[in-house]
Amino acid sequence: MSDRIQVTVWNEFRHEKDSKAVKELYPNGIHAVIAESLAAGDDMAVWTATLDEPEHGLGEKVLDSTDVLIWWGQIAHDEVSDDVVLRVRKRVLSGMGLIVLHSGHFSKIFKSLMGTNCSLKWREAAEKERLWNIQPSHPITDGIGEYIELPNTEMYGERFDIPTPDELIFISWFEGGEVFRSGCTWQRGHGRVFYFRPGHETYPIFYNEQIMRVIANAVRWACPRVVLEDKCPQVKPIEELSPKKVSFGKAGRLQGNQ
Repeated sequence: MSDRIQVTVWNEFRHEKDSKAVKELYPNGIHAVIAESLAAGDDMAVWTATLDEPEHGLGEKVLDSTDVLIWWGQIAHDEVSDDVVLRVRKRVLSGMGLIVLHSGHFSKIFKSLMGTNCSLKWREAAEKERLWNIQPSHPITDGIGEYIELPNTEMYGERFDIPTPDELIFISWFEGGEVFRSGCTWQRGHGRVFYFRPGHETYPIFYNEQIMRVIANAVRWACPRVVLEDKCPQVKPIEELSPKKVSFGKAGRLQGNQ
C-alpha cells in the first residue's frame, strides 16, 4: 500500500472543448494542469476524472481509493448524477477530504454538504484580486505570505450564502471594491472540506505557484485522519445493567411500576 496521499482531480472538462480561448490556456483541461502540479511533489499519487466518463469517473472503486477529491465545475452542475453525488457525500462523511474550487460553489455536492444555496455576486471584468492571508499559522497557508495578488480574475462578492466557516483562511479584495470569503473550512462527519475561490477558466490562475501551493497544502490538511462509515447500530451495554421491573410498549412508552 502506498504511503502517498491518493488524490483525484475532478473536472467537467466542457469549457476546454467548447471555448477556443480556454482550450488555448488549458489544452488538456484544468484538471490536467492541477494534477501535473500536485504530482510533481513526492507525497501525492494523482489521477483525474471528468463528467463524461462512465459514472463521471467516480465509481465506487475510485472513491474508495481516494483520500482527497478536488472538484472543479461550472456550466454542467445539473448533469452530475444524484447517485454519484450521494456516493461522494457518503465518502466525505466517512473521512475523505474534499476541496471545492471557484465555481464549484454551486455544485450539487457542495450545496449538499453546506445545506444552503451557496449563492453569491459575480462580475467578469479582468480585475485585480488580492487574497489576504488571515491565518498565517494554518497548515493551508504554509509558505504563503501576507497576501496573494492576481492581476486579472473574475470577481465573486458577498453575500456568499454558506454556513459560518469553522475557519476563515482567506479574504479577497477586488479592484471594483467587493470583498469575499475566499478560503473556508468545515468539518462534515469525519471529513474535512475546503472551499478556495480562485480559478476562473479564462485566466491562468492554476499556473500560479502560490495558488497551487495553497491547493497542495489543502490536500495534506484534508487527508483523512480516520475513515469510519456512518452507521446507526443497536448495541449491547458495556456494563451489566441492573434488573428493571418495567416493560416498554411498541411505542416506547413505559409500562408497569416505575
